[in-house]
Amino acid sequence: MSADREKSHHMNDSDIALLLADAADEVEIGIAPYQAVLRGGRRRRARRWAVAAATALVLAGSSATLAVAGLPGGDGGQVATRPSVPAAADPSKALRTTLATGTDQGTEWRVLIDVWSAPRDEKQAEAQRAAMASRGETPPDAHKASDLIGKVTYFVHRAYGDRTTKVMENTVPESDTMTGTDLISGSLPLQPDAKADVRLVIGYVAKTAQRVNCTWTNETATVVEKAGSATGTDVPAIRSAAGSPYNWFVCLAPKGADYKTAEVIG
Repeated sequence: MSADREKSHHMNDSDIALLLADAADEVEIGIAPYQAVLRGGRRRRARRWAVAAATALVLAGSSATLAVAGLPGGDGGQVATRPSVPAAADPSKALRTTLATGTDQGTEWRVLIDVWSAPRDEKQAEAQRAAMASRGETPPDAHKASDLIGKVTYFVHRAYGDRTTKVMENTVPESDTMTGTDLISGSLPLQPDAKADVRLVIGYVAKTAQRVNCTWTNETATVVEKAGSATGTDVPAIRSAAGSPYNWFVCLAPKGADYKTAEVIG
């Protein structure tokens, strides 16, 4: 892509095809009809989603269904900072945070995240891998224990009634960070095994993000604000998660509507 084309932010069909081809090198395409979304800020490496066993990760934006992060005006030059991990965090124990709770047609639901802090050596990595296995959690892209050294691993679970399903997973460098309007989110049905009603949105943003706007197919929207000390998990909010380098949010579309977009607005 030429410098002039980057400055104007206009893209033709050829540009989009090239960008999609480039993105394909970093993305695992699955078969489920859900999507993870990358919006705003600088361009970032694709994250792995495990919605209903597999998903297609796409770059989403305008009517061309593509938004390129990292064009002039983004935060690309900012230096990564170390995440907020408790000094005494034990890599062999998961740090669990409840991100959201609610009731749907009389059934209670929750969204939970387990974060495993970065092992410092192979001994800690071996202990962590064994502890994950005992919980039925397999770290992505970690073919051997040493692949976990210096990296944070997280697993997001959706609980609906008495069923709990893993819906998102990733292993990232401990120094990973997000800035500005960076946002990665995924949409999926609230109920396990549902093929429609893609109402639940789970995502993560920079620690500095104050508000996320979730819009729905019925043309309504939910504004999710940064949680205060007294904000309960039954209120949609941007929350910190113990051990995570990002903040997280969950929003739910009204019954009869589906997910449309999510973006940082402040």
